[in-house]
Amino acid sequence: MEKIEPEEHLEGSPEEGKAVVSPKSTTNEEFDHQRSKRLNRRLDIRILPLCGFLYLLNFLDRGNIANAKVLNQETGNDLLQSTGMTANGYSLTVTLFSVAYTLFEVPSNWIMKHYVRPPVWLAFLLGCWGALTLGFAGVKNYATVLVLRMLIGVFEAGFFPGIVYLITIWYRHDERAIRIAFVIAFCNLAGAFGGAISYGIGHANGRAGLEGFRWLFILEGAITMLSVLPTLLILPDYPSRAKFLSPSERSFAEDRLKEKGGGHNRDHATRKEVLETCFSPRMLSHYVAYIANVVTQGSFTFFTPTIVTGLGYESIQAQLLVVPPWVVGFVVALVVSYSADHFNSRGWHITAISTIGGLGWLTAGLLPATSYVQRYGCLCMAAVGAFPGAPLMTSWVAASSSLLTIPLAIALHNSCAGIGQIIAQWIWRADEALQGYPTGNFVCAACNFFVAIVAFGLRLLYSRMNRKVLKDGRGESRVWLY
Repeated sequence: MEKIEPEEHLEGSPEEGKAVVSPKSTTNEEFDHQRSKRLNRRLDIRILPLCGFLYLLNFLDRGNIANAKVLNQETGNDLLQSTGMTANGYSLTVTLFSVAYTLFEVPSNWIMKHYVRPPVWLAFLLGCWGALTLGFAGVKNYATVLVLRMLIGVFEAGFFPGIVYLITIWYRHDERAIRIAFVIAFCNLAGAFGGAISYGIGHANGRAGLEGFRWLFILEGAITMLSVLPTLLILPDYPSRAKFLSPSERSFAEDRLKEKGGGHNRDHATRKEVLETCFSPRMLSHYVAYIANVVTQGSFTFFTPTIVTGLGYESIQAQLLVVPPWVVGFVVALVVSYSADHFNSRGWHITAISTIGGLGWLTAGLLPATSYVQRYGCLCMAAVGAFPGAPLMTSWVAASSSLLTIPLAIALHNSCAGIGQIIAQWIWRADEALQGYPTGNFVCAACNFFVAIVAFGLRLLYSRMNRKVLKDGRGESRVWLY
């Protein structure tokens, strides 16, 4: 592949970036805000619905193995019995997926930034994991499941960081958070749709001689493959190459990013900036908190059908009953993200929803295993503290790093998701099903409470940094978002 020439897409210079003192400030009093809003409306229509839908597919194909694990298990037609996989084998499979997910996020963002245009790279990733998902329809043994799942992790890894990077290319600093939140919120819909689809597919078990889980992979893999062409045709390129904009609009799209710091900036970060982004206690707190948050996310992604089955419901019923907790997460994610962005109060919002989620997990663990209705209510309560925290934490970490290390911070932050998923895959022990999975519930409760404590501390820290007017790793004055 031919490397993209840097000068074609350079957005602003370090000298211009030093004028940034606040996410809400502007260095140009004559900046055309109305024109910027009109451009954003066009970008929102072109970027957000498609990115949200594609991220929904990303999560469907990531979590469908959890549905396949219990789908039609009463008749011996689930994934485990059909391939000879054990419960520990399932945990190892999703663990290797998470390892691949962790290792390939940063390289993927690097390739997209330096060598391949965003719509082309995202479409490539989409097509690869879609084809592998289709391949799951033909699995006959555990070894094949293991290899295919790990490869899906390789190609899915770079997709969400790539979407976030695309948003930073087009939107100004104070316009990104709610849009990132909008995209992330679709993972909750993916959980809901995944359960509903699996419920319907479960009734197709045996059609054309195929088990229900094979039809599940065929359907979801085919939808993903069909989405490759729209991704190539609709997602925009860099502002300087956007064919749907006039020359003057392209110029304006580039110029407005210079003012706030953004776009496809190919300047190199200083060693101090990189070290601060990777190893400063402040940034490490963000990363570690996200690991804890993803433990609860991973529990929902990979084990919600298992948890609901453990509440006394049959496997097909369990597919349908996973829907309400995901819907709760979707609604709460949108409301909380808008509120946090509007009031510039991410720390307090994360603290509140994480505390609520922790109480849900804790109560579920303390209740008798036979208190099915009450524990199901606790699962819906726990959903408040799982995925709704992700958009807030992602936008917060992007706003807490230096301009030129934003892509690195996003990739490192999301790489932590793999670590959290690995932990989640080993705390829902099959031998504790009759006890109501106490280990899983209590670990998730501890993780949510930990996130609440860290978010509370970071909120106080950033407030103190603003009072002391502390500079970032680039030596620039700024207002720290909290």
